[in-house]
Amino acid sequence: MKNYYQYFPVSDEDEGWGLSILNTGCTRIEANQPYPHQQHPEHHYFSWEKGRSLQEYQLIYIAAGEGAFESTTLPLTPVAAGTAILLFPGEWHRFKPSSATGWDEYWVGFRGPVMDNLIRRRFFQRQAPLLPVGFRQEMINLLDEIIMHTKKEEPGYQPVVAGAVLHLLGLVHAATRQQPFEENTDKAAQLMKEAMLLLRARVEERISMETVATTLHVSYAWFRKTFREYTGMPPRQYFIQLKIEKARLLLNDTNRSVKEIAYELNFDYPNHFSKLFKAKTGLSPEQYRKKYVQQN
Repeated sequence: MKNYYQYFPVSDEDEGWGLSILNTGCTRIEANQPYPHQQHPEHHYFSWEKGRSLQEYQLIYIAAGEGAFESTTLPLTPVAAGTAILLFPGEWHRFKPSSATGWDEYWVGFRGPVMDNLIRRRFFQRQAPLLPVGFRQEMINLLDEIIMHTKKEEPGYQPVVAGAVLHLLGLVHAATRQQPFEENTDKAAQLMKEAMLLLRARVEERISMETVATTLHVSYAWFRKTFREYTGMPPRQYFIQLKIEKARLLLNDTNRSVKEIAYELNFDYPNHFSKLFKAKTGLSPEQYRKKYVQQN
């Protein structure tokens, strides 16, 4: 995960769509690292001692690690990985990762009558800002899609991203409805979902599968065997496949060179990346990019 955040101006046309995206980002907070980063604008920055209130909704997904949350309507409560935090306009709150673990967070801020209506109909409530959605790759996929579109800020991107946010909210609502039925599912399946989410969140890094097993508090031998049974492939092969899929997205951005993409995905040598990409897709990165440009 590469730290990223961006704040956006909203036009009258964007407001007319009914759901406007104000900001988005993702951050990895390491153990014992100060929180939040001081680079955020003053109206979003806060200290644990004072907390803050925003004039927008924010959905924050904790993909890894743990921490704590408190708001006007909820006493200080632990936050586990796989939790979505929903912030409400005008509601005082504060949250932070544990100094022992840190956490990985994705977020998107938004406002509009579409969300106001969901609140009026009690799909989401201020009294329940912590939503235990679990380890869901669909969540990461949508958040990555939101970040990708906002990085480009192409004409008309606001309605596209607003649609992704509405989809995200639908997933969160469905997950909370399904949670009681999933609590008794096999523990091994839950650990594999957590591992898949962790690998997806760290696709731009170099991480050993032994480290993943240690994070899950299981032996590497058990992890590798169970992961293969659950996904149909060894964890390292799964991680490489994630890198290839990420490379496909990055190659769609013609402003980046193949060499830059290789280094961003933590390949030591661009030639190694190119050979691996061709082995997995049947096309070299240059051929894939040319084909994509012709199709679009």
